[in-house]
Amino acid sequence: MPAKKSSSRRKYGKGAGKSVASAMRRMKHGTLRSGEGGKVSSRRQAIAIGLSEARRKGAKVPRQAA
Repeated sequence: MPAKKSSSRRKYGKGAGKSVASAMRRMKHGTLRSGEGGKVSSRRQAIAIGLSEARRKGAKVPRQAA
């Protein structure tokens, strides 16, 4: 049985990674806010906000799943 090939393409660009890292940093400092103005405490929500900001900036990020 042949070995499975791994793809070497990147899913997310460097700009997307920077946006997510920035959102995580803001969450840890307590300055990241959600759309309603509440403080974000969830790691997953911070990542989602970072990716959303990256999309708005035009970074290489896959389309959001419906």
